[in-house]
Amino acid sequence: MIKTRITEMLGIQHPIIQGGMMNVGYAELAAAVSNAGGLGIITGLTQPTPEDLAKEIKRCQGMTDKPFGVNLTILPTIKPVPYDEYARAICEAGIKVVETAGRSPEPYMPMFREYGVKVIHKCTSVRHALKAESVGVAAVSVDGFECAGHPGEDDITNLVLLPAAAAKLKIPMVASGGIGTGTQLAACLALGADGINMGTRFLATKEAPVHENIKQAIVKASELDTALIFRTLKNTARVHKNSVAKKVVEIEAASGGNTDFNDIKDLVAGVKGKQALQTGDVEYGIWTAGQVQGLITDVPSCAELLERMVKEAEATIRQRLVGMLA
Repeated sequence: MIKTRITEMLGIQHPIIQGGMMNVGYAELAAAVSNAGGLGIITGLTQPTPEDLAKEIKRCQGMTDKPFGVNLTILPTIKPVPYDEYARAICEAGIKVVETAGRSPEPYMPMFREYGVKVIHKCTSVRHALKAESVGVAAVSVDGFECAGHPGEDDITNLVLLPAAAAKLKIPMVASGGIGTGTQLAACLALGADGINMGTRFLATKEAPVHENIKQAIVKASELDTALIFRTLKNTARVHKNSVAKKVVEIEAASGGNTDFNDIKDLVAGVKGKQALQTGDVEYGIWTAGQVQGLITDVPSCAELLERMVKEAEATIRQRLVGMLA
């Protein structure tokens, strides 16, 4: 068993957290991860209203008696999102761990403190991690350039980003981005992390509520099969490299760095990405996947995955690393 500040803080068996994934983080997956000893996460904004989120939380509470959390990604949107209401729904449902991302969680910290909620804020830079620490979050999740979704604009991989953050932070740090094996878990702990956060690896599990075609596309893909879109918009996103993603990259390249979002908005519509995940039409829309897909070779259950990863991490620490000492 691997004991860290994160396992003690969250009351979980293994230092492994499931990332909040849009249109993926439903009760089925969150409960499966928590029952396996990790921390499952429901994606708050996947639910259309705060009331729906409260129902989803209750549904998950009926599937597990272990701790689980909720992701709340705070971003500017065309259609206003009632973030205050989502945050209150989380608190009133008795959730004790929230993963925040996007903008600073500072406006919501008084409410979270009032309800005894521990906040883990996802950051893509050391400066943002230190800012999150200063506003009182319990831990940060430091997201390297390898990750799926939004890696930020600094392009710093975890081999540098994790020790750089660990050297300055006092609160626990979770490593996020490009992680899917036990050896990587051991490596992240060696670099100063107290746990890991995985998205793409959990996407390719039996309990993930997406079509089998999506899971098999991840298994078949290599580390080269992701694309970076929205670079010219300063809102970089890493997605699975399908025909839609390639077309977006082509349009951005042809724009000379001045992309008009109207030229790509139909291609990247969220409703199309959601349909791709649900129907298994891999080429229908964009969907996020990280470079770690090059290390994913199967579709295990969450319990099988966590047991395997922890055993591999322990063996890496005990046999390989300790064994190298003269």
